[in-house]
Amino acid sequence: MVARLVLDTVAKSYVAGKGTVTALQNISLSLSEGEFLAIQGPSGSGKSSLLNICGLIDTPSAGQYHLSGQAMGQCSPSQRCEYRRRDIGFIFQHHQLLPAMTVYENVAYPLYLNKVRPKKIKSEVTRLLDKIGLSHRGHHLPVQLSGGERQRVGIARALIKCPQLVIADEPSANLDHKHAHSSLMLMRKLNEQYGASFIIASHDAFVIEHCDSTINLLDGCVVMPS
Repeated sequence: MVARLVLDTVAKSYVAGKGTVTALQNISLSLSEGEFLAIQGPSGSGKSSLLNICGLIDTPSAGQYHLSGQAMGQCSPSQRCEYRRRDIGFIFQHHQLLPAMTVYENVAYPLYLNKVRPKKIKSEVTRLLDKIGLSHRGHHLPVQLSGGERQRVGIARALIKCPQLVIADEPSANLDHKHAHSSLMLMRKLNEQYGASFIIASHDAFVIEHCDSTINLLDGCVVMPS
């Protein structure tokens, strides 16, 4: 399969007072088109730093990052912002829906940012809300939804722009088993249609079991499972 994302000996360090904290060391991985990759590890293992680098929120201190063949280290900040807005979707643990926007507006927002024509926005959002079973909730605000419904809206918002990559940070952490299962199945179902690659940080054994591959982080390093 074609490699969608490649990290080659990536490291990340932060200045802390008079010293330096190493968050990631010598991380190399390859993510194929449409692949679901789970990242697991204890708090402080480097999961957030790795997600931030893959999502172009942060830059590595060393090593190379390629997204669909493009070297991200050679991009200017404005180019990285463009890649992030156009090609990367984010699913958050706490949904991060815009509270003053309706369900329809939250899902449509990435398309507005990408200057998609209004007629196409309407057709795409209407079609996706129908797929996730929330067409009847389009005019509701996030506060009027259940936790499971808010997560479905977050998944739809991440995928509406047909991204190359989706970063999901503990997407089932605030859901019960039933809603965690349905959210993962929805991501799988939509992925078959949109073709994005997924990186999912999770402690949920069910989520990890249903991903295609897993890497384990400990103290900023990839370790073999015991």
